[in-house]
Amino acid sequence: MSIVSEFKTFLMRGNVIDLAVGVVIGGAFGKIVTSLVDNIIMPPIGVLTGGVDFSDLKWVLVPANPATETAEAAISYGLFINTLIQFVIIGAAIFLVVKAINKLMPPPPPAPAADPGPSEKDLLAGILEELKKK
Repeated sequence: MSIVSEFKTFLMRGNVIDLAVGVVIGGAFGKIVTSLVDNIIMPPIGVLTGGVDFSDLKWVLVPANPATETAEAAISYGLFINTLIQFVIIGAAIFLVVKAINKLMPPPPPAPAADPGPSEKDLLAGILEELKKK
């Protein structure tokens, strides 16, 4: 089999195409969630916290110096808070989607009953029988 036909076979598998669709939809969904957090959720939270914009919160380690043209070194923990909120929203949405899909899927068929084997009483009787022979 040539490498081109092998590659074509690989790409045409269902799981590769499903993964590609999932990545594209996930990227678009991520933009929607970012917009939701930045434009809808965070402004009311900012109002409740006295006008604090989380994206502007940072801990400045070294301030910018225009004389030496050095940039500011800061830990932007406000952006991290926004990202955590986005992660929780995405996680909740994925959970709800998976839960809905699981409800739509038929339950798996029951596993066949395993042979219980000999009971404890039968095993002890066999051991007693062997001991009587000796």
